[in-house]
Amino acid sequence: MGVSDLVSSLSDNPYFSAGFGLFGVGAGAAVLRKGYMMGMILFRRHYMTTLEVPCRDKSYHWLLQWITLKGARKTQHLSVETKFQEIETGRITTRHDFIPSVGEHFFWYGGTWLKVERTREQHTLDLQHGTPWETVTLTAFGKQKQLFLNIIQEARDLAVKQNEGKTIMYTAYGSEWRQFGNPRKPRPLSSVVLDVGVSERIVKDVQDFMDNPEWYSSRGIPYRRGYLLHGPPGCGKSSFITALAGHLQLGICVLNLSERGLTDDRLNHLLALAPENTIILLEDVDSAFASREETAEIKAAYAGLNRLTFSGLLNCLDGVASTEARMVFMTTNYPERLDPALIRPGRVDLKEYIGYCTPHQLSTMFTRFFPEMPSSLATSFVQSVGNLGMPVSAATIQGHFMMYKSDPGGAIKNVARIPNETKFARKDGKNDAGTECVTQEVLKKIN
Repeated sequence: MGVSDLVSSLSDNPYFSAGFGLFGVGAGAAVLRKGYMMGMILFRRHYMTTLEVPCRDKSYHWLLQWITLKGARKTQHLSVETKFQEIETGRITTRHDFIPSVGEHFFWYGGTWLKVERTREQHTLDLQHGTPWETVTLTAFGKQKQLFLNIIQEARDLAVKQNEGKTIMYTAYGSEWRQFGNPRKPRPLSSVVLDVGVSERIVKDVQDFMDNPEWYSSRGIPYRRGYLLHGPPGCGKSSFITALAGHLQLGICVLNLSERGLTDDRLNHLLALAPENTIILLEDVDSAFASREETAEIKAAYAGLNRLTFSGLLNCLDGVASTEARMVFMTTNYPERLDPALIRPGRVDLKEYIGYCTPHQLSTMFTRFFPEMPSSLATSFVQSVGNLGMPVSAATIQGHFMMYKSDPGGAIKNVARIPNETKFARKDGKNDAGTECVTQEVLKKIN
């Protein structure tokens, strides 16, 4: 039997013909499917633009809010985010924002259709936040890179507008800064009463620093500025910094140098990644280092622990690797405990003493609390406080006024109670300083 006869007999076999036909259909379908996939890949590569935004990126939450407000308003597949916001001073209300849920969403924007795909990896965690890893992917027809740039910019502007005119506090969490609490209404700078000229000097210096970056660059001077506010507790150091940030529309990055786990590398990383337009606040900087020469007991207590060193702090503030375009405010109640190397020019450029209330502060505070009262009463109050024979802080005076907020006469009449108002009474009739508490009978005689 020849080859032609064999082929002829196989073609006449119905089983072989059916199998060959199925094979041909399957092979053809596979080729078409492969061609479709390759065609889609080429089409997506050359005729579509895709933007992927991971949850670790700063623009991730901006983009979700933008999609909710600008694009996917009509979608019925939503997730909820509950937030707290301050509607009035001291009044907090809840707000529920609906954002697109996990899945695909489509909407029309900028003359084209956009596909939004939000995905969540259940088996992959964002280690810093402890939440499942998420991404948002935007897809548009054509070469739309500029369209995506416009979307990101619009989302950022929308987020900035929501916090416009408010003071944002940041705190260090791991190796990054996180917003702490809700944005606060700015505290008026005039609400913090300092001695004559102190507030004006600091504000002028900070404003001059912010307005003249080219001056520093042209002279080869690092563009950074350090401030030290020192004085007794309760005299307004931290309050002034908060009010200053609100006045200049800046945020505040609060950093605790005594935090366990804070190392030289982590501090340098945090200072380098501080949010823009913020003040870095190092409160009670004296508590971080007892002295440069540590005792054997202190060294033994910290043996084996990675912690911030004094030389590491100096290098972060004014070293080769230190960042620029930065303002650092330090506060302390005990300036005599600070090493001279820490407060030399270049690390601390301006030092201001924020001390106990002067007659000017006492008179101004009385007028602010009781604006309807004549100036003669303010003078009487200043004289009464002076007769106490002891210095008083702004916090003490404020607390005294709060007790008589609707009775300015009582605030003057009961000035003698101020020493007792600042101490804790014990069961044995003595205060925390060991002196006898003022009894009601004695108060009546004083008044």
